[in-house]
Amino acid sequence: MQVTETLNEGLKRGYAITVTAAELDEKVNEKLVEAQPEIEMKGFRKGKVPMAMLKKQFGQRLIGEAMQETIDGAMNKHFEETGDRPAMQPDVKMTNEDWKEGDDVNVEMSYEALPEIPEVDLSGVELEKLVVKADDAAVDEALANLAETATSFEAREEGAAAEDGDQVVIDFVGKIDGEAFDGGAGEDYPLVLGSNSFIPGFEDQLVGTKAGEEKDVTVSFPEEYGAEHLAGKEAVFSCAVKEVKAPKAAEINDELAQKFGAEDLAGLKEQISERLEAEYAGAARAVMKRGLLDKLDALVSFDLPPSLVEAEAKQIAHQLWHEENPEVQGHDHGEIEPTEEHNKLAERRVRLGLLLAELGQKAEVEVTDAEMTQAIMQQARQYPGQERQFFEFIQQNAQMQQQLRAPIFEDKVVDHIAEQAKVSEKEVSKDDLQKAVEALEDE
Repeated sequence: MQVTETLNEGLKRGYAITVTAAELDEKVNEKLVEAQPEIEMKGFRKGKVPMAMLKKQFGQRLIGEAMQETIDGAMNKHFEETGDRPAMQPDVKMTNEDWKEGDDVNVEMSYEALPEIPEVDLSGVELEKLVVKADDAAVDEALANLAETATSFEAREEGAAAEDGDQVVIDFVGKIDGEAFDGGAGEDYPLVLGSNSFIPGFEDQLVGTKAGEEKDVTVSFPEEYGAEHLAGKEAVFSCAVKEVKAPKAAEINDELAQKFGAEDLAGLKEQISERLEAEYAGAARAVMKRGLLDKLDALVSFDLPPSLVEAEAKQIAHQLWHEENPEVQGHDHGEIEPTEEHNKLAERRVRLGLLLAELGQKAEVEVTDAEMTQAIMQQARQYPGQERQFFEFIQQNAQMQQQLRAPIFEDKVVDHIAEQAKVSEKEVSKDDLQKAVEALEDE
């Protein structure tokens, strides 16, 4: 076999590979010898069929397989000898399309090699970690929000009209063109007016109604409504108002605390304080991580594989386009061309991705099975009742596994770097932390 370099410009590599007819024939013979003991043929005992007959019978169908294995072997040997790591799957194509049995096989292989990553002295990296304490005002605000979720409702006096924020208990039947439809009826349904839990316009028409009254509510289902047979249709709901109840704020006391699993109010406040500080710590970590990535980006410079940058820029452009056009659910739209801004962001992401991968590999950072399982289960919660199917889908999909593994790996590498850097703490207010987080989202 002969391998000849045809291109070596920057990170681009090209090679011509020649597999001789003799090498290919030898590979076919190896396969026949391997299979011979298990082959039976009329007139011969199992394993005793002559090689000449085996080759005549099976040689043609083995040539393609032998050709692929020989070329794969040449590629693997090349990467072992050169130390090159292709940025993406190498492009391999046969050049003598008029090939016939007995000819040499000529193949062209091209790829972009991953660059050499320069050494980075992490001991000189200085980071600032924002620290926010959960003060009494923040705890009281969170406590008030909890109390609001525990709001109860008490019957208004007889003849009182329902107000926005009240709860009305109703029986209802919905009809389109005079015909009732599936899912359009309910009994003793407690509906909080102003909660926007029903079709737009429904709750507004029940403001002012009284217990014992009946009212027809006319609304139109949104054009993008999930059930196609209802989308955009006008419906009339016949509603019987059975009760009108006013909201009663929950008292902030030990009884409320016990509803949320705490022994008393002091214990609930302590739990809230711990939860808030955990949230602050998570936000502060995100700010510090951005600061670290900015410093790393300024510290290193190396050639980037154009194919990786192009693929990342396209992904960024596609994602941002969908964020700006949320009404388009599928991907049956025209091609989205990345802008210069997309390309610059792609270069940064690819550079930092390669750097973090190198640092993580050198530090022997690994994502454990337990961490992967936890990540999968967190994602599975988005599909209630289908957790098992989702888990099995991930187990069978290597690409999805990598999408879940990548951010875990990145965070562990960031933690590893932070352990070596000089980290100073700065106590700030909740508002200051919020501004820092918003600044990240604006960039």
